[in-house]
Amino acid sequence: MAAAKFLIRVVFISFAAVVSMPVFAGETTGGQTATGSDTTAIKQVMAEQQAAWNRGDVDDFMHGYKDAADTTFVGSSVRKGYRDILSSYRQHYATRAQMGSLTFSAIDVRLLPGADGLVRYAAVTGRFHLDRNAHGEVAKDDGVFSLLWEKTPGGWKIILDHSS
Repeated sequence: MAAAKFLIRVVFISFAAVVSMPVFAGETTGGQTATGSDTTAIKQVMAEQQAAWNRGDVDDFMHGYKDAADTTFVGSSVRKGYRDILSSYRQHYATRAQMGSLTFSAIDVRLLPGADGLVRYAAVTGRFHLDRNAHGEVAKDDGVFSLLWEKTPGGWKIILDHSS
């Protein structure tokens, strides 16, 4: 009888360990991507943004943002809407010399699972640096950022950018 109870416990513990392995490995359920892949995907979008900026391509840089009316940028003012944010970038960084060379550093990605355990949002913090000789309306060359990302059918997109 004691041996049977022990065997049942061993089977139960083994089953629980196997079932929970994806959670402890950083994966979500329901066919969602592994969280390590989500982190990599977000960092890849940021690398693509950095490369686009450094080519002087503001339009391509903006592909990292969700094209929506409620996408928000907080800097010296609050701008709402993808089009308004794009327009602001074009105005404040009107020339290639004013854009300079962008570097992101100290990037920290924190995935935010919902109550169902699926990762749909992520908070990303870090630093930015612009190496440039010309300044337009924006004189700041260094700062910090916090970004809220949403996992969309088109990939990870920024829905809230607070840079200062």
